Amino acid sequence: MSLVDDLVWLVDIPSPTGAEEAIRDAIAARLSHLEPRTIGNSVVVGRRTGKPLIAVYGHLDTVPSQGNLPGRVADGRAFGLGASDMKGGLAVMIALLEDPDVAAGTFDVLGVFYDGEEGPAEGNGLEAVLDRSPDLLEAELSIVMEPTDGELQLGCQGVINATVEFHGEAAHSARPWLGENAVTKAGAWLAEMHGRGWRDVDVAGLTFKETFVVTTAAGGVARNVIPARFALNLNHRFPPDRTLDEAEAMVREMCAPADLVEIVDRAPAAPIPEGNPHLERLRGLVGVVSAKTAWTDVARLTGRGLAAVNFGPGEVAQAHRADESAPIEGMERALGVMRGFLS
Repeated sequence: MSLVDDLVWLVDIPSPTGAEEAIRDAIAARLSHLEPRTIGNSVVVGRRTGKPLIAVYGHLDTVPSQGNLPGRVADGRAFGLGASDMKGGLAVMIALLEDPDVAAGTFDVLGVFYDGEEGPAEGNGLEAVLDRSPDLLEAELSIVMEPTDGELQLGCQGVINATVEFHGEAAHSARPWLGENAVTKAGAWLAEMHGRGWRDVDVAGLTFKETFVVTTAAGGVARNVIPARFALNLNHRFPPDRTLDEAEAMVREMCAPADLVEIVDRAPAAPIPEGNPHLERLRGLVGVVSAKTAWTDVARLTGRGLAAVNFGPGEVAQAHRADESAPIEGMERALGVMRGFLS
């Protein structure tokens, strides 16, 4: 099948988070000659022959369907759920693993097709794959084929989510002087968050973006009761020039006016690999290099001591859209770059 045929084939296998078995099995059957290893709902594909190892990674799962199945092709693009995020990347990975020139090239190549990336962090299948695949830790470069608009994106931003609460005292809404309104107590802090915007941060010549964003809010029990509690979620994205503890300290400082701050989850930023000759060669083939201004699983890989980067054919702006699509030309270019890099 062609690259675009493979993408439509993958799109037409529904794989929302938690239901990746069918696509896992389809890929394992397709690549059965390469001795696939099933680990939960993930599969690792490829043979070791003693050559230096390059590992390529892609998640099998998608967000829930928004009526964007089955896949179709029109106007130079492939449409459908997961086309950009990230079944286009999976199609490129399959093409690389089936390519005889890549197999005869300088490197052994392992493809890691894993589950649970779009769901909660604790359900991400990559941790189990890495725990049970010590050979992956021998990779001289690991490439996560998430959508990058065809750019080579280095590092990734860390993320912290914190519950931020303002406390008041309940009273009848007809007699507000007898209580304290927790919602309006938060008003000045919310106004500051609204006007904050983002801050550009330069790391090794690449521009990351520091953000503080309120993403949820809940308060009040009835229309005639002064609310005694107002709880919000603050989402903080931070560049790889600081540790998790430093980022958490910044969140707590930012939330000093609140009555309670609880960190509910956090993930580290990923550093930019330095001194890796494979990265320098890939950089030359891709041409366009930028910062990854989001969190990706390169952070899990760098946390294991691996040099890891983001490079994929999908378009960032298309991820999770009801009309999601991927450019066929972008897929073909990404495949060409990776073939040149590996063979």
